Amino acid sequence: MQKNMTTGNPLSIILAFTVPLFIGNLCQQIYNTVDTMIVGQYLGERPLAAVGSTGTLMFMIIGLANGLCTGFTVLVSQKFGEGNEDGTRRSVANGTILSAILIVVMTVLSLVLLPFILTWMHTPKEIYQDAYIYIQVICIGIFANVAYNYLASCLRAIGNSRIPLYMLIFSSVLNIILDFAFIGGLGTGVAGAAWATVISQGASAVLCLLYIVKREPLLQPSASMFRLNRSITRNQLTVGVPMALQFGITGSGTVIMQSAVNLFGATAVAAYSAAGKITSLSMQGAISLGQTMATYAGQNFGARKVSRIRQGVRYALVINVIYSIAAGLLVYLGLPFFMKLFFNEQTDMTEIMKYARQYIAVCVSFYIPLSVIFTFRNTMQGCGYGFLPMMGGVVELFARLACAMLAMRTFSYILACFCDPAAWLAAGIFTMVSYLIVIRKILRLPGMAET
Repeated sequence: MQKNMTTGNPLSIILAFTVPLFIGNLCQQIYNTVDTMIVGQYLGERPLAAVGSTGTLMFMIIGLANGLCTGFTVLVSQKFGEGNEDGTRRSVANGTILSAILIVVMTVLSLVLLPFILTWMHTPKEIYQDAYIYIQVICIGIFANVAYNYLASCLRAIGNSRIPLYMLIFSSVLNIILDFAFIGGLGTGVAGAAWATVISQGASAVLCLLYIVKREPLLQPSASMFRLNRSITRNQLTVGVPMALQFGITGSGTVIMQSAVNLFGATAVAAYSAAGKITSLSMQGAISLGQTMATYAGQNFGARKVSRIRQGVRYALVINVIYSIAAGLLVYLGLPFFMKLFFNEQTDMTEIMKYARQYIAVCVSFYIPLSVIFTFRNTMQGCGYGFLPMMGGVVELFARLACAMLAMRTFSYILACFCDPAAWLAAGIFTMVSYLIVIRKILRLPGMAET
């Protein structure tokens, strides 16, 4: 089920590749959201706040790991675009070794630093213990998350976006079943929600591996290839490290924002957590389109077809604008219904809705700059240019930091809500300019200007 993206109509290719990605990402977000919903329905407002308060921290930790893994597979897509089968397999083998090293390092570091980070984030005392238990289990299961994302990225690198979708649908259903079994049946509390996520991700990783072994010989390196190659390692780290830092820097900014929200107490944290899940769900289309552009740009860069890259970006931007407007309207108008899914009938929704409405009203106004970030950033990364996308993460960090510090100084919740939009707007402008710079560099490469 390989897909060569270097020929054919770019718009139809991009849409056909994005749709399975969108469904898969939506499933992944849905089962993460279901964790929060079931916790809220069965355990109440405070455990929901505890799980929600760790969301930004989880994004930072997992984002660092997955940024590296995704960066490792950029070379896979480029070698596939070149038609270099041996190079494709060697890239897969080298990336596998680097991913294994990454799992060990990230697991140890995250577990050691957790208590310090939760305290630094001003996690409210009444939810601290549940928050620590939940994120501790997630960190123990980093191996499952990294394994799935690396294997799925390898499949996408050769144009196969359907199998990762099927695996995610399976794991999403499994996660929901386990949530009800662990929380509702066995009474395991927030730890049960975390273990349900880890087990489900592990299952999807195993299924991806079995598919590759049976159906994708191009992704099956020989035993002799499983050793670190200096040239390939340098190439993969050159792309992977900036991608990881970009995720980490962006994640650091969201952690700072969460710290500002935490100052307003458990009710505000619960409202922000639920509303944040809604915005995450609504933007999966833009995120999926960005992932498509990484593969599309990587293959066409390998084939030295820069004109197709530029054409694809133009199509992606038009799709982003249409999608952002539709998603923003859906979230804003449907907020009262969506919020009720996260809380049981005993919860007083008056204060919760007040906090949620403020956050959503601010965020949906800036969906367009958020969506274009994914297109520009992933296109540059797919071409092997990781530094400027990473600096876009730095821009996001400083924008969030400025708003968060001001919000904490003035004790203003609305300013805390504006941390995300400020980061999106600043990074959106920066990545657009960066993309234009990168395209000019690519045009100066041998054989590129004529394509």
